Amino acid sequence: MIEYKKFILKNGLTLLTHRDASSPVAVINVLYKVGARNEHPEKTGFAHLFEHLMFSGSKNVKSFDKELQIAGGENNAFTCSDYTNYYITLPKENIETALWIESDRMLYPNITQQNVDTQRSVVIEEFNQRYLNQPYGDIWLLLRPLAYKVHPYRWATIGKSIEHIKNATLDDVKCFFDAYYSPNNAIISIVADIEHEKIYELVEKWFGEIPDRPTVNCELPQEPQQTELRTLTVERNVPLTYLYKAYKMCNRKNADYYTCDLLTDILAGGKSSRLYRNLIKKTNLFASANAFISGDLDEGLLIVSAHLLPDVDIKKAEEAIDGEIDKMRTTKVSEYELAKVNNKIESSQIYSETSIMNKAMMLGYYEMLGNIDLINSELDYYKAITVDDIMKVSQDVFSDERCSVLYYKSAMSK
Repeated sequence: MIEYKKFILKNGLTLLTHRDASSPVAVINVLYKVGARNEHPEKTGFAHLFEHLMFSGSKNVKSFDKELQIAGGENNAFTCSDYTNYYITLPKENIETALWIESDRMLYPNITQQNVDTQRSVVIEEFNQRYLNQPYGDIWLLLRPLAYKVHPYRWATIGKSIEHIKNATLDDVKCFFDAYYSPNNAIISIVADIEHEKIYELVEKWFGEIPDRPTVNCELPQEPQQTELRTLTVERNVPLTYLYKAYKMCNRKNADYYTCDLLTDILAGGKSSRLYRNLIKKTNLFASANAFISGDLDEGLLIVSAHLLPDVDIKKAEEAIDGEIDKMRTTKVSEYELAKVNNKIESSQIYSETSIMNKAMMLGYYEMLGNIDLINSELDYYKAITVDDIMKVSQDVFSDERCSVLYYKSAMSK
């Protein structure tokens, strides 16, 4: 059980606090409710670019790393389709250093032409290294627009085209900041061995005077129901052929999300899973196989993927995977299988709660979902799932009409 308190400042900033006496370290997590899904289709990659820009200093803090090193802390961040997350760890005695840094860059980020040009170059280099010049790096650049035709999930966090970042102007970046980086669009979650009210006083001191701004609540285009199988075949200079089957599934807030999560664990949750036992161990087709969910706020993807062994026919491999998927649709899983994956979920949650970093991030994440109480009750949703639920959701999700298949062929195996 994670006990917490929730405060709302007058400017709309949400503060979540959890007292943890197990560590002398404090975690300050700042979540902004903006990600790749909030970008204009012709100006993608801005959420990720802005994550980089937020480390370029601010009006009163020229170097975040230097100030944090003096305070014995460190910081980092990440961007995804649905939100952007910044976090700092440091000794609890120095918590005001973190609050000073975060409040100053929320109010006065150093958005200059020089910094935009510098971070633009960093992001372009990252795009080239991680997505274009790395084996299998472009898989998501291919799979997303295959699975999505209208929704912003059709582009990756790095952006749809690197040209969008190359052409980003200083005004574009400033407009993005004004639209999303305001206290009323942020959630601060703090875990430390400090009284809740004391943390509130400190956050009010550093953030209370930051003015709120109108938030951009543009309606995202809803992805129409997929009614036909989609396929894409590419050939790359990679050692092994890769097969990706992406099925449309419910959004993160839907109760069937938990069922999808469990059924992917039944398929690919370790060496006792079905794909490992039946495909890796019993056939000479696959080097690896996996199944997972994207976990997106809006309609997401359930993905079954596999690395093929050299010279294996990709259609034969797909037939083997489809055979395992058909079993999920036509035959109930055993109570033992369901209990096994549920126990794994429970143990993972218990383990995650030993980390103050995880607790700070989870508080912010569940608040963003709109139901912070899930941090303590989500396990009940998993435990309530039956073998009939697994079969029903499998029948709904695993249909060709909802599937997008990427045949990522190796040119080296010829």
